[in-house]
Amino acid sequence: MHTRRTHRRTRTGSTRFRAALLAAALLATACSAGGASTSAGSPAARAVGSTEAATAALTPLPQATPSELAPYYEQKLAWRDCGVPGFQCATMKAPLDYAKPGEGDVRLAVARKKATGPGKRLGSLLVNPGGPGGSAIGYLQQYAGIGYPAKVRAQYDMVAVDPRGVARSEPVECLDGPEMDAYTQTDVTPDDAGETDELVDAYKEFAEGCGADAPKLLRHVSTLEAARDMDVLRAVLGDEKLTYVGASYGTFLGATYAGLFPDRTGRLVLDGAMDPSLPARRLNLEQTEGFETAFQSFAKDCVRQPDCPLGDKNTAPDQVGKNLKSFFDDLDAKPLPAGDADGRKLTESLATTGVIAAMYDEGAWQQLRESLTSAIKEKDGAGLLILSDSYYEREADGGYSNLMFANAAVNCLDLPAAFSSPEEVRDALPEFEKASPVFGEGLAWSSLNCAYWPVKPTGEPHRIEAAGATPIVVVGTTRDPATPYRWAEALSDQLASGHLLTYEGDGHTAYGRGSTCIDSAINTYLLRGTAPEDGKRCS
Repeated sequence: MHTRRTHRRTRTGSTRFRAALLAAALLATACSAGGASTSAGSPAARAVGSTEAATAALTPLPQATPSELAPYYEQKLAWRDCGVPGFQCATMKAPLDYAKPGEGDVRLAVARKKATGPGKRLGSLLVNPGGPGGSAIGYLQQYAGIGYPAKVRAQYDMVAVDPRGVARSEPVECLDGPEMDAYTQTDVTPDDAGETDELVDAYKEFAEGCGADAPKLLRHVSTLEAARDMDVLRAVLGDEKLTYVGASYGTFLGATYAGLFPDRTGRLVLDGAMDPSLPARRLNLEQTEGFETAFQSFAKDCVRQPDCPLGDKNTAPDQVGKNLKSFFDDLDAKPLPAGDADGRKLTESLATTGVIAAMYDEGAWQQLRESLTSAIKEKDGAGLLILSDSYYEREADGGYSNLMFANAAVNCLDLPAAFSSPEEVRDALPEFEKASPVFGEGLAWSSLNCAYWPVKPTGEPHRIEAAGATPIVVVGTTRDPATPYRWAEALSDQLASGHLLTYEGDGHTAYGRGSTCIDSAINTYLLRGTAPEDGKRCS
């Protein structure tokens, strides 16, 4: 669910791996789908238990645009050169608070690559890679605008807007590079009260940094507000309906748009779908199960390879997991040197992140095996540190993009925190460790970060029906680590016009990742408006 720039130290050259990370869901900061703002379009009911799915549906906004929003809907964009051949950029204004549009604006960065032809221009195709916190402009310029099928790019203007608080759109900032280095190395499997206090202090410092940077903006970076921004952009671009491809968290953003503006919803592709009806704790638990499913698939493949450092053909998959967990435990006691210019060592937390990063695409499994071999047998943590850095968008100069900051800002506003105290996490550990013996403990503790957020959540779990919308294509991958397949089933069931398209395979998201069946179905939908048969399966 987010943009990944090609890291200068990353060895992988796999376009598919980069595209998967571009759409990655960030469990490292307790990724969760968000709820609706209470200012407009909110669900009719509020009470939702910690494991109960919501039953209230997102309420559509009135079809008529309020007069006070007319200046935004009627603005003209001044397109200019982006500095990237073939792309143009502009700045769009949106109200900071849609409930009080006269009290300040937020400036949003927009980019496009005009339709190349030949063929009839079909309008604008808006793309979002997810996160939340991923730069849609980065995704457009590095992947979608040059890597989407030529026929699609020929007939659509390819367009992206960085959501409010993200990348080029008034980015939320929380920690500087050295502070972020310390944060990412914090032990997220605390063994005692002292280590628990250190983790809580790290979450508090992170939250305080975000609150100090943008106290007003931090209250207005919700998914609902970002969806409303997309409608302003739709109008400014001159499109009657929104055509959109969203990946991972981008599916929640797109579904929210459909729920608010079903009459303005055109051809929507929601790839690697999220379930908006689930509360944060259940989302995180089910995502933990998703990473375990992906790891089991990796483990079965690993032991068939001659260079697997976690076992051989006679090793059972669960033993592979135990071997990896034992390696993590060793790192907890003694981090490994990694040849890092800034003196960082490979800690348990960084190694876990590196392994999780490789779960997004099976094309990275070889790199993961090599990195684990170097760490386990040669005591060299450089490979896993590179994978972790790519996940966090850490640059070679020690700086970070604002990905992780925006990710927390959106998640912590969209839903009430998964846990409110360390005691609640400890009580939930058996459930998370059952979901994933390898990752469960760390992912449970990672779900505590929103407990200390400086801004109260404005969202809640809810269903999205979008009654009256044209057919919406919801794509699910059966062994997706970050957005479990059941979420795609749930979202397609909620949407009144949902069409479920299934990829039977590994990795995160499906479009453009090697399945001719998937690509053909989505291309036909985008170019002709013909949705695949509901329930269609591809491999």
